[in-house]
Amino acid sequence: MKHYSTKTYGNDRGFSCAFRQPKATHSHCSLIHGYSLGFKFVFESDTLDDKNWVYDFGNCKWIKKYLEEKFDHTLAIDKADPKFDDLFELKNKGLADVVVMDGVGCEKFAEHVYNYVAPEVAKGTDNRVKLTSVEVFEHGANSAIYSA
Repeated sequence: MKHYSTKTYGNDRGFSCAFRQPKATHSHCSLIHGYSLGFKFVFESDTLDDKNWVYDFGNCKWIKKYLEEKFDHTLAIDKADPKFDDLFELKNKGLADVVVMDGVGCEKFAEHVYNYVAPEVAKGTDNRVKLTSVEVFEHGANSAIYSA
């Protein structure tokens, strides 16, 4: 038997992130656009802690800080973007808080966040808790989930 708990930072939190997907030449997604992203974390454990919790939600401040650093009023650019130099120049000119990533978009954001948070959760709980998945919402109709 497993226990699960979730922590959600909704789209209303204001993680306003802009990005572009240059290979999406068939749509407007190849242009710089953005969303107030939402994030959902699913934690699992075979056992509860001494407070009968899977994961202490009070211990999620570091997760929120990471999300703010990467996705709060930022321009996320793919390191492989053919216009990388032009986009990165916005940072040099003081026009954007640029975050460089290996791939951008909902699916890649979920993967990036998972890969950062999962090992920290495991380490912080002596491997009692596993991060099962991260879901990233562009809005109420679109989301992507990453799990390992």
